[in-house]
Amino acid sequence: MPRPLWAGAISFGLVTIPVKIVSATEDHDVHFHRVHLADMGRVRTRKVCELDGKAVSQDEIGKGYEIAMDETIAVTDEELEGMPLPTAKAIEIAAFVDADTIDPVRISHSYYLAADGQVAAKPYTLLRKALERSSKVAVAKFAWHGRERLGLLRIREGAIVLHSMKWPDEVRNPQELAPREVEVGEEEIEQALQLAERMTIADLSGFHDEYREALENIIAAKSEGKPLPAPAEGEGKEKGEVVDLMAALNASVKAARESRGEDGEDATVHEMRPSRKTARKAPAKKTAASKKSTASKKPAKKTAAKKRSAS
Repeated sequence: MPRPLWAGAISFGLVTIPVKIVSATEDHDVHFHRVHLADMGRVRTRKVCELDGKAVSQDEIGKGYEIAMDETIAVTDEELEGMPLPTAKAIEIAAFVDADTIDPVRISHSYYLAADGQVAAKPYTLLRKALERSSKVAVAKFAWHGRERLGLLRIREGAIVLHSMKWPDEVRNPQELAPREVEVGEEEIEQALQLAERMTIADLSGFHDEYREALENIIAAKSEGKPLPAPAEGEGKEKGEVVDLMAALNASVKAARESRGEDGEDATVHEMRPSRKTARKAPAKKTAASKKSTASKKPAKKTAAKKRSAS
């Protein structure tokens, strides 16, 4: 069990469930130190007071809020902890909603809620079963790290999960980022759906961090004095604009089938139509050909006329 990050209780009506918050994820990233390249000495960040220019320790650092230019007031941790908030040491469930009504953009960090002692076992199980049978999620409020937060409670493999969420006014409106309206044909939509179906998988356990693995190989090679691994040769991709979306979709469906070991012969389910550019150019080519043939016939007629006059 990882080290608890917070201890309190879930407030569910008149039910109180003592819980501890533990992180639901682990950090497997490769972390670097900042070093002086000349001698590999560590370079650290010094916290310096702007007024006297002296470095200060963590014990000498507190929180301050600037209420006006050159006027700052100090706010202590004790004052923050003593704020009259009902959620100071409680995860207070405020409502239940259908899971599909929660916008994933609003979900932030994830934590597991562990029952804190045997006294919490029964109410913990009660809330878990209520969430499982209702197919709903609980929306809660809780205070943590100096601010009140919005949370979401759901069930994962028998454990209650707490997701911290963004408040409604913290999510930006994406409408100004959307592209202008364009026409998409039904055949293109059908091919896109077929591609999505071919790429559907049951779980994500097969995904792994290839960048981290490559970075670890570089570190291992450098530490052992070996040559660095050769960069992977990627398949060359032709640069340029994709003119025919249907052709790209058909090719993608075929590639998806072949990657699964399926027969890709029937990947193209719609007959391709010539693009408008091709349709416009075709008559021009025929006209040029007709002009060329007409021009080649005219000298023949003149030659024949000269032969008759000469005879």
